[in-house]
Amino acid sequence: MVLGDRQLTTELTILGWSIILLFVHIALQSQMATLDRGIGWNAGPRDGTPAPLGRYAGRAERASANFRETWPIFIALALGLAVTGRSGGIAATGAWVWFLARAAYVPLYLFGVRYVRSLAYLVSMIGLVMMLIRFL
Repeated sequence: MVLGDRQLTTELTILGWSIILLFVHIALQSQMATLDRGIGWNAGPRDGTPAPLGRYAGRAERASANFRETWPIFIALALGLAVTGRSGGIAATGAWVWFLARAAYVPLYLFGVRYVRSLAYLVSMIGLVMMLIRFL
């Protein structure tokens, strides 16, 4: 990706794609919750105790929360690598590993795929460690 006359680093390009992944999480969670609780609840002031979320809406909510726990680490590393000029190499590979594992995590969690979902999470963390190694 090019910004003006400067090429964006791989890590910053993936940061942009990670924002799209966040939007996917938000849309999926919102739509699933609306299916469970109704459009009236979603469009209203949401006073009172909400109806419990069903299986898939609950999973979408938990997957989104899990993404938002690791996303700030990715943001800090991507920006830190860009600012220090340490982008590329193992950091770029780590950024791709993190992103692809986080993208795979969504359907794995949604459809309740045990162990493989946990493996996707672990792989995403390895991606962050790869970026950290290059940063340090």
